[in-house]
Amino acid sequence: METTTVKIGTKEFTLDKRKAEEAFSAKKIINGRDTMFFNILPLKYQWAYEHYKNMKANHWEPEDIPMQKDVEQWRDTTGAITDIDRWIIKMAIGYFSAAEGIVGDNILHVTRELVTAPELKLVLGRHAHEENIHADSLVYMISSLGLNPHECEAMFEDVPTIKAKNSLVVNNSRSLRRDVDLTQTANKQALAKNMFLFGQCMEGTQFYGLFGMVLSLYRQNKFPGIGQMFRYTLRDESNHISVFKNLLLDLVEENPDVWTEEFRQEMTELMMEAVRLEKAFIEDCLPVNALGLSAEEFTQYIDYIADRRLESVGLAPLNPGIKNPLPWLAEMMDIQKEQNFFEGRVTEYQKSSALGIVDDDEL
Repeated sequence: METTTVKIGTKEFTLDKRKAEEAFSAKKIINGRDTMFFNILPLKYQWAYEHYKNMKANHWEPEDIPMQKDVEQWRDTTGAITDIDRWIIKMAIGYFSAAEGIVGDNILHVTRELVTAPELKLVLGRHAHEENIHADSLVYMISSLGLNPHECEAMFEDVPTIKAKNSLVVNNSRSLRRDVDLTQTANKQALAKNMFLFGQCMEGTQFYGLFGMVLSLYRQNKFPGIGQMFRYTLRDESNHISVFKNLLLDLVEENPDVWTEEFRQEMTELMMEAVRLEKAFIEDCLPVNALGLSAEEFTQYIDYIADRRLESVGLAPLNPGIKNPLPWLAEMMDIQKEQNFFEGRVTEYQKSSALGIVDDDEL
């Protein structure tokens, strides 16, 4: 039957099944049904809704994490904390304080504006909210350690390798802030490039050098509060990478004219440039090797991560067969239970539905 009649008391309501089916089939990543109503039903992109629920279950607040030990270590004069240790933390705060905002801004003003299915807008809204939490955590770190925020801002502006990494993504994002005719292949490819750049190159690869360094310090019982916040951030990033991967794959499936041989080569070269910039940045973060920290290992790790990102979207790796030099990083992401520092008991920081969301493929 095309219609169903529902009787409630003296009233009758006729529901048109055909219209509902047409609305479902009209849902698209781009160029989908244009509606003023934010109606996520019926769900077409189930993966987007599942990611939204997992991201919500992973919610955390920076102020829940104590920073007393970090403050003590930052002020340490015994030599237990080295200048390299402090420099890595400063570089992490200096870079991410800008980078997290760049990602969130691109989600709100590019990606979320151009996709059309409401469930995609739902998960991207959550993604942007998590970027706000990450930015808030950096403010919390700065205020706790007593750092000069202007110095952190100066690092964003004056460290050439930070500026180069950010320019790569900002220039791309700005180019899409216009009326975009997404019926044209070139414009579809521009959006697909944006999804690949932010999801697989920036969040998926360029974030991982400093993630590894900060968590390496955490492994040595240095700056445990900062390390914990970066663990939670990295868990969030795993979801973000997956969201943008799925957006890209579904966009290509619905618009096969995007995925030309020339475009695939352009994406590979884009990852090569992202890797080049990240390796130069790693050399600035770690100009000399320190205890448990080797620039060579971290640059190899970036090659390893970049290949996984390429393969996840159907592109050939740059370094086939490369091994992960930091296998311990996956172990660091086992965050099923955390100590509640205020009540002195172990609680589930994640809801059960979210356990195991971090896939080793993301590390």
